[in-house]
Amino acid sequence: MATTATILHADLDAFYASVEQLLDPSLRGKPIAVGGGVVLAASYEAKAFGVRGGMPGRQARGLCPQLTFVSGHFKEYQRLGDAAIKVIGDFTPLVERISIDEAFADVAGCTHLFGSPAEIATAIRQRVRVEYGLPISVGVARTKHLAKIASQLAKPDGLVVVDPDTELQFLHQVPVELMWGVGPVTKARLAEIDVLTIGQLAKTPRWSLERLLGPAAGEKLSALAWNRDPREIKTHRRAGSAGAQSAIGVKCAEERVFRPTLFHLADRIGTRLRAKSRPGRTVTVRVRFADLNSVTRSLTLDAPISATVILAELAEELVRAVIAEHPDEKTISLLAISVSHLEEHWDLELELPLGLQDEPRRPGTKTGMARWAADRAVDKIRDRFGWDAIGYGSVVLGISRSVPDEFRELAEKDL
Repeated sequence: MATTATILHADLDAFYASVEQLLDPSLRGKPIAVGGGVVLAASYEAKAFGVRGGMPGRQARGLCPQLTFVSGHFKEYQRLGDAAIKVIGDFTPLVERISIDEAFADVAGCTHLFGSPAEIATAIRQRVRVEYGLPISVGVARTKHLAKIASQLAKPDGLVVVDPDTELQFLHQVPVELMWGVGPVTKARLAEIDVLTIGQLAKTPRWSLERLLGPAAGEKLSALAWNRDPREIKTHRRAGSAGAQSAIGVKCAEERVFRPTLFHLADRIGTRLRAKSRPGRTVTVRVRFADLNSVTRSLTLDAPISATVILAELAEELVRAVIAEHPDEKTISLLAISVSHLEEHWDLELELPLGLQDEPRRPGTKTGMARWAADRAVDKIRDRFGWDAIGYGSVVLGISRSVPDEFRELAEKDL
């Protein structure tokens, strides 16, 4: 692990909204949101009123009556995101991009050319602002986890450098929800045992965290609370999972609502898995109820899958199980699917018809192969004529696309 603070985490501020304000100067300084039925992104001016991504448009307007909605310029998001990350690459080849608007970098090997890490971060921020008109916040620290926390604290449009000599003092006063892996549910569980800061978490016995959060999460958070994070920059990171999610406002927890949404998500994920020839064995769903409580369920298969219909059916079963286990929850606000344990090199293996109950969902059976062949035919048509040239009837007819597909594609990480 590095002994000096040479890891940078750069994050474009309120990126989608900032691009819209850049393209239309009349929107600058005003509360704006990208989206319509659902808020896809909000400017800092809108966030001051409590508007946030994933919120129903009606609720956002209630919080901020003067809110302006814009539909979004997705090609510009891609162009400007690529350009900003390229600026970082002009200083060091060790750049790990983790989304369209953020990246890690290790500048240990280029300080003799461009100055200290703080000076390099300042130069990056200045170039992105001058050349592309966008604000970008940067955190500099000894580890990736601490650099990311520093960049969050630097927002909006700032720079925070964490001195290795005082990093634990810095880290331990930070709210626990800024840690990687601490969402609303984990935050609430930690609050039940009066853990509100990272320092309080660091003092909590690991066995207590593991009992509360599970062995894996407890061990991970305990290590991060003491800034033990050995991860290095991966310049050619290959994703270990593929996922997609849909914020659907506040809808009834009924099949007519979740089935077409899940099929649409499965369609997007399956297409990406097949394009990269990387089927996966574990399917996970996440259901967020209207009170923002999220529940996840997963299952692991004997053979990896990438067929859209198989993925959709498995996701439906998992979502039904979640809803059945929570009979008091009548509404849902978000659905997500991910496929993990992806195969690097995999060939379809034929299976004999043995009369097993799950045969239609096994990729090597007659039905499974037919489903895969149908998917590949759809893929070829879309490759030639575009995504909207063909689709599955239940998706095309059943889903209300409040979130544009272009936005989904930007948000979904490449394999």
